[in-house]
Amino acid sequence: MDVEGRRMKFEDLEAWKEARSTVREIYVLTRHEPLASDFGLTRQVQRSAVSAMSNIAEGFERSGSAEKLNFYNIARASAGETRSLLYVVEDSYPEFEETCRDLRNKSIGVGRKITGLINSYRKRTTNK
Repeated sequence: MDVEGRRMKFEDLEAWKEARSTVREIYVLTRHEPLASDFGLTRQVQRSAVSAMSNIAEGFERSGSAEKLNFYNIARASAGETRSLLYVVEDSYPEFEETCRDLRNKSIGVGRKITGLINSYRKRTTNK
């Protein structure tokens, strides 16, 4: 329940909101030429960002502790993969250096928020 007494949804999670924003910006980036023609790289960075967002949602919807934490950990790893792939984009297409730097910082923020979800969930379940 949130502070207003309503049932929380994954869409209420700051981690999910920030991951969604990152996905949106990565899709905008990957529509620009010449990067748009690099199908393998664009698809991989898109998939990793979408994976972070989707695994946050899937973890939130799981009821089992082990499953929930597993999906959150996959989401955090996907945020790291996204960050790594953005170095490949920057190294291959230096004209996107600033955008890649900004998106890496957003990916770091997503990872930190996911870590917060993990720590918060562990704290809540340990104190029961």
